[in-house]
Amino acid sequence: QVQLVESGGGLVQAGGSLRLSCAASGRTFSSNPMGWFRQAPGKEREFVAAINWNGGYTRYADSVKGRFTISRDNAKNTVDLQMNSLKPEDTAVYYCAAENRTRAVVPTKLDAYDYWGQGTQVTVSS
Repeated sequence: QVQLVESGGGLVQAGGSLRLSCAASGRTFSSNPMGWFRQAPGKEREFVAAINWNGGYTRYADSVKGRFTISRDNAKNTVDLQMNSLKPEDTAVYYCAAENRTRAVVPTKLDAYDYWGQGTQVTVSS
């Protein structure tokens, strides 16, 4: 059974940092794009960041560009999201996602991803 398990969420003050980690099990995703999405209360789930199979290409939402960094370790089957200069509007449940297809593009749309974690809460206080 394929599982994605996020960790690292919590409560932080504005301007602080958090590092989220997503560990995959049940199969390897070393040839697949992976990404992070988030969902704030009352809002739709939105794209945050994504990374190609070898980490050589990344994409970010405009709202997090320059503050968040996505990375992956294929040997460990993990993908991380380093979040700096956090703002209250970053408060959301953050989800890790993986695509089943092996391809060069890095998708930003939710429906491109086949596997999802349960999410981890990030709360940024002002």
